[in-house]
Amino acid sequence: MESTTVCAPIYVGFRYQLLFRVSYYRKRINLEVFHALSDGAGALRFLQSLVYRYILLKDKEKFENTVLTNDNSSVSGKMDDSFGKHFDGSGKKGKMNRRDTKAYRIPGTRLADHRMNLIEGAMSAKAVLAEAHKNGTTLTVYLASLYMHAISKEMRAGAKKHPVVLMIPVDLRQYFESVTVRNFFSYINIGFRFDSGAEDLPTVIQRVSALFKKDLTLEQLNHRANSNMYVEKNLFARIVPLPVKDIVARIIYYKAIRQTTSTLSNIGVICMPSEFRQVIRQFSVCTSAIRPQMTLCSYGDRLVVSMTSPYRETDTQRTFFQMLSKLGIEIEISSNI
Repeated sequence: MESTTVCAPIYVGFRYQLLFRVSYYRKRINLEVFHALSDGAGALRFLQSLVYRYILLKDKEKFENTVLTNDNSSVSGKMDDSFGKHFDGSGKKGKMNRRDTKAYRIPGTRLADHRMNLIEGAMSAKAVLAEAHKNGTTLTVYLASLYMHAISKEMRAGAKKHPVVLMIPVDLRQYFESVTVRNFFSYINIGFRFDSGAEDLPTVIQRVSALFKKDLTLEQLNHRANSNMYVEKNLFARIVPLPVKDIVARIIYYKAIRQTTSTLSNIGVICMPSEFRQVIRQFSVCTSAIRPQMTLCSYGDRLVVSMTSPYRETDTQRTFFQMLSKLGIEIEISSNI
């Protein structure tokens, strides 16, 4: 049963082998996964299988002839190290377009006991997609632009010298053949400065769309992944003592945090057998956060936008959903606060 707060520490005592947790409440099933075990797409496949088996146990006779997928992937394929398979670390030469500028940081008052503030908005996927198409772009680009614009509405004038930068995780299975359920993702950084005078939403959408097209290419993804593999395979990096590696990893992590404002992750469309529509209304995905973050997923026509934050303040979340509501999109809001 549900007995902990959202995204509570997954370890129990000193049992560090616990990498995922499953809980439930009535018709809701929760899967919590440690990111070192899998990425969003891999965890989603596990969740689909989990929900499928749960429903069969609840009503075996009704759904006993239902087939989950036509996935005939081998166990070895699902446990494949796809980074090692597709990238050899040869991409050190040449430089990626790195942004060393300090990004805008959303201020806030941290909640007690490291608790997460979760606000979810459920709406029609078709309605939001229609708005995206009106602006000549995709759903992810549209909501990323809307999110950045909502953040800018709460920025103080002096803070606008810093760009709003979103880190967007990219599922590499879409670009490189792989069925692994292990981590196989990269990311792109999308930034926009709101002190130029051209701060209307169409301008933001145009800029964000151009950055997506520029960074989401095989060449760029190959280069970034190979650069990361070069570090991993570097002999010096292998012989460095673990405490030193931990310190270096922490420095790199906080540098990345300094260069990003928030994260937006689109898990994508969740597919289940059509027979399950009568017992499954929606899915939602959220992440633990040291700063406000957004996660998207859709099931049928039900798009769920989950916004987690370690802060008490909810101004950006409110502004974001208000902007969608003003377009005539009906939103069902739920929260743990």
